[in-house]
Amino acid sequence: MGAVGLGCMPMSWAYSTSQQRGDRSLRTVHAALDAGVHLLDTADMYGPFTNELLVGRALKGRRSDAFLSTKCGLLVGDQHIVANGRPGYVRRACDASLRRLQTDVIDLYQLHRADPEVPVEETWGAMADLVTAGKVRSLGLCAVGARAARRPGSRMHDGTIRQLERVQQVFPVSAVEAELSVWSPEALDQLLPWCTARGVGLLAAMPLGNGYLTGTLKPGQGFEPDDPRARHPRFTAEMMAANQPVVAGLRRIAERHGATPAQVALAWVLRQGRYVVPVPGAKQERWAVENAGAADLVLTDRDVAEIAGLPRARGSWD
Repeated sequence: MGAVGLGCMPMSWAYSTSQQRGDRSLRTVHAALDAGVHLLDTADMYGPFTNELLVGRALKGRRSDAFLSTKCGLLVGDQHIVANGRPGYVRRACDASLRRLQTDVIDLYQLHRADPEVPVEETWGAMADLVTAGKVRSLGLCAVGARAARRPGSRMHDGTIRQLERVQQVFPVSAVEAELSVWSPEALDQLLPWCTARGVGLLAAMPLGNGYLTGTLKPGQGFEPDDPRARHPRFTAEMMAANQPVVAGLRRIAERHGATPAQVALAWVLRQGRYVVPVPGAKQERWAVENAGAADLVLTDRDVAEIAGLPRARGSWD
C-alpha cells in the first residue's frame, strides 16, 4: 500500500473535544486529500454518528479521491459501549452510514467488535451480503482490545486471529485494523505475519502513540476529562516522563533527515511491509500534511537499528 491514511475520529470524538471545530476539520480532510492521502477511516460510533456526517460533508464533490472506511458493531450509550452483531442491525447500520457519508458504496466496512451474544460468522455473513448487494466493496475486522487478551499464557492477538480464522471461512478478510507503533509493536509478532501470508492489509491504528510520539506532549500537562489519555496508563505524568527517551531517539533521527519525530514514527510503520498503512488521527491541516509527508521519508538501516534499540515503552502496569 505504501501510503499514510487519515483517522478522522479525533475531529469530532474523544480527543480534546474543546478544540474540535467543524470547519477546521473539513479543511483538514481536504488538505490530507490534496497531500496524497486516500484512506479515510471513521466509524458510526464516533460522535456517535457526527464523524460520519463530517466525512460525508468533506467528501462532497471529492468522493473519487478517497478510499472510504467505516465501521459497525458498537453502540454508544450515556455511560457505556455495547456490541451489536445481529444481522438485521448490521444491515440497518450500513444503510445509515451510507446516508451520513453521502455515498452509494463503502470501500471498506469493518466490524468494530464482535458481539459475544451472536456467532461472529452470522455477523460476518450479513456483512458479506452487503458486498453482494453492492453497498460495500470489501470487509475488515478490528483487533480485539489488548486488555481482553491479557490472560496468563496468552498472546495479545490470539483472540483476533481466532476471529479471523472463523470469518475467513465465510467471506475473505481484506484488512485488519490494530494498534502498531514504535512503542506498541506487538502486532509484528503474530498479527502482521498472518496478514502478510494472506495478502491482507494491516491498518496501523495509533501509529503516533496517541500523540505521544510526536514529541509535542509534555509530562504533567494534563488532559481534558473526556480525553481517553486522562485514564491511559502510559499518560500519567510519571510514565510520560519515563518514556521521554523514546521520543528523544525519534527526534535524533528526525534531525538527520530534516524531518519531525512524527514522520520518523510513521516511516517506521510504513517500513514494516507493503500491506501496512498507518492511520494517524489529525484535527489540523498542518498535522495532516506533515503526516502525509512521512511516505517520502526513507529510513536507513542505521535509523531502524536505533529505533530497535530504544527503551521499551513503559506504562503504569509495569
